[in-house]
Amino acid sequence: MPLGASEQKSQRPPWPLETAWLRPRKIRDAFAAGDDQLLTVPLDVTRPEQSQTAVGAALETFGRIDVLVNNAGYGQLGYFEEQAPATIEQQFATNVFGAMHVTRAILPVMRRQRSGRIFNISSVAGIRGHGWASIYCASKWALEGFTESLAQEVEPFGIRATIICPGYFRTDFLDDSSIHYGEREVADYAEESRQMRAFFGSRNHRQAGDPEKLGRIVVRLAGAEHPPLRFAAGTDATQMFEDKIACFREELEEWRELSVTTDFAPEPAVIS
Repeated sequence: MPLGASEQKSQRPPWPLETAWLRPRKIRDAFAAGDDQLLTVPLDVTRPEQSQTAVGAALETFGRIDVLVNNAGYGQLGYFEEQAPATIEQQFATNVFGAMHVTRAILPVMRRQRSGRIFNISSVAGIRGHGWASIYCASKWALEGFTESLAQEVEPFGIRATIICPGYFRTDFLDDSSIHYGEREVADYAEESRQMRAFFGSRNHRQAGDPEKLGRIVVRLAGAEHPPLRFAAGTDATQMFEDKIACFREELEEWRELSVTTDFAPEPAVIS
């Protein structure tokens, strides 16, 4: 299964540009693969033409593309009223539209092959809403809806799409190089915002999830004949899945009698 590595960054990243551009070199240094096994391509996922260029480079190097992992993204945290419209648009430009641009570029290749695996990295924030993360959650819920629908569209061509929902993993997600906070100050939220920033800072690089183990699981899922549509990654993610299912069931049963009253009355039977 030929694999290519693409370094993805957003058009207006919340990290210094010089750091972002060093990452392809870090990828090459981190892997022992030879030049014929690893290709690194700088890619701004918010620019559709760059996705096309990256896919073309991968095809030229490896001849085919079997697996796509859409992992570009960052966390826009803070209360909704603290977020400027441009900030919200950039969150969706990277987390949602970026994944769509890369997927759109690669689908013709996979359709011709009549095979392929697409993994979109979501989050437990795409399963359960979290106060103080409304914009980030909204972007992940959009990615979930896109992937679940896309999976039905491409399955006839031998392509499988899977949503990976990680819990808290020990990555740089909570570093200043990745996390981003709302720039507007709202007095009513000031103390809670201070506490939440301190909370996330205290959890940084202390998360329970091991990203190397998750990477190996993604490789395993890529080779599965029938991969799951949605995969909970981590004990915390598994618990959140269970809690969400229980919440749905409890609320549905509580309001079922009212829910089923919205249909039109049945048409009277016609006796001839």
